[in-house]
Amino acid sequence: MYYSSGNYEAFARPMKPEGVDGKSAYLVGAGLASLAAACFLIRDGQMKGSRIHILEELDIAGGALDGGEEEHKGFVIRGGREMEDHFECLWDLFHSIPSLEAEGASVLDEFYWLNKKDPNYSLMRATMNRGEDAHTDGKFTLSEKASMEIVKLFLTRDEDLYDLKITDVFTEDFFASNFWLYWRTMFAFEDWHSALEMKLYIQRFIHHIGGLPDFSALKFTKYNQFESLVQPMLKYLEAHGVDFQYKTQVTNVVFEHHGTRKIAAKIQCLRAGQPESIDLTEDDLVFVTNGSCTENSSLGDHHHAPVLNTQPGGGGCWELWRNIAAQDESFGRPDKFCMNIEASKWESATITTLDDRIPPYIEKICKRDPFSGKVVTGGIVSVKDSSWMLSWTLNRQPHFKKQPKDQLVVWFYALFTDVPGDYIKKPMQDCTGEEITAEWLYHMGVPEADIPEMAARSANCIPCMMPYITAFFMPRTAGDRPKVVPDGCVNFAFIGQFADTERDTVFTTEYSVRTAMESVYTLLNVDRGVPEVFASEFDIRVLLDSTSKMMDGKKLTDLKQPVLLKLLEQGALKKASGTVIGDLLKKYGIV
Repeated sequence: MYYSSGNYEAFARPMKPEGVDGKSAYLVGAGLASLAAACFLIRDGQMKGSRIHILEELDIAGGALDGGEEEHKGFVIRGGREMEDHFECLWDLFHSIPSLEAEGASVLDEFYWLNKKDPNYSLMRATMNRGEDAHTDGKFTLSEKASMEIVKLFLTRDEDLYDLKITDVFTEDFFASNFWLYWRTMFAFEDWHSALEMKLYIQRFIHHIGGLPDFSALKFTKYNQFESLVQPMLKYLEAHGVDFQYKTQVTNVVFEHHGTRKIAAKIQCLRAGQPESIDLTEDDLVFVTNGSCTENSSLGDHHHAPVLNTQPGGGGCWELWRNIAAQDESFGRPDKFCMNIEASKWESATITTLDDRIPPYIEKICKRDPFSGKVVTGGIVSVKDSSWMLSWTLNRQPHFKKQPKDQLVVWFYALFTDVPGDYIKKPMQDCTGEEITAEWLYHMGVPEADIPEMAARSANCIPCMMPYITAFFMPRTAGDRPKVVPDGCVNFAFIGQFADTERDTVFTTEYSVRTAMESVYTLLNVDRGVPEVFASEFDIRVLLDSTSKMMDGKKLTDLKQPVLLKLLEQGALKKASGTVIGDLLKKYGIV
């Protein structure tokens, strides 16, 4: 497996891998990573679909890319996915998956046309004082000290950030900035999360720094991700004869060691509660999604709070990884991610409006007609003075194909689930859907006298508690996440958010698809390059532009610096004048 860039390999089809007709594949889990791996096995590995087996514990595919109507509850989305231009592996995949919406088009075509015609951007990034504009005004409000802390983190080696928290590398200057407000609410970072993951995110998305305040960097699907992304993949795989085995819980993959070679020899699983095993040869390739951010999620309803699931060990997928990891140190350390629920949990909620009372408050804040079928909020609206640190968003409506035309579906989440609210004096984790709706309406500016009735009758809210939703942000060190193909593995790979690959960032659809692509290309020896992570962190133009944006329009010469440094700087600038470097500094607003 190797990386490539440019069009040469992006449009090329690889030759059929040697020996593929004698191989088969078993994929554990039916989330995005597994579905993507199956697609790559068929498209690039040219493996027959009938030789691909997907083993899924639940009775439905999609993993965290969910979205549906729960019987006796209502519409539910545990989360939404933000996408951008440079999800290279994701778009490589979906340019080959036929659209379910447009005849003769791919999912990528459909997505591209939609976002060209209706580009995403926010007209209200944050509110305070019960629905008033927080007047962040696109500014980052970074002090010179905070700016230098970002630069220092950007330049720090990965190994120097192992097991460090964000609070270990930033001071109060940084945490008081709008930059942190934008960042933490957009990416769901908490103060105690990994400084290394924070650094990787800054490097990975440095080309989008200017789009942080208004979300102009982002792109979204037409509907929820299950209907827009998962269903087209399922139809593609089913058309190729892929074998889906639902209600099959894999409990272990047993390995044989032959010197340095590690061979997956047996899959142990439960079907209808009865133990079974699948014997494997070296020609049986095994792909395991290790860990899950949505494992042990629990739903409440409009009249009941969800119950936090604190099952010891983290549930089935975590136990599977633990059983695998016990066999070899190269298989990672799952307990590093799943044993501190208080640090990895937060709660979301799906609010469906039922009449015409709430939509005017939404329209007042987002400054768009929410029933237009076009971009509504353009990303989350964060409530700056919320004790819960709550955010909410409306994507294009309808968000579900079967959604009634007079209803709106809102996604709501809070970073701080264990502190009392500002209207409802209870932690979100203890609140019913009705109480969560009331807290939201309060921060939307609904008159307090109207809130109880509107919360009770004008909406239906389904809360969802997720114990491991940010588990991949836990501080970590080398080896905690296993390599996609661990050293010595002949027929086995890890895929998904807890497998380790170069330079990319977890909690993205791109990461799942990238690990899937790398695993298939490695185990089948596919002779085509995996698209490298977009190298914006090495582009001087991007670095200058992002620097200018983060300085809120200040020039380098405006900054307060020691006299000697300023004299040296002015000398360097004088020498740069009239050169390409000088022109770049002027073009991107540095001088």
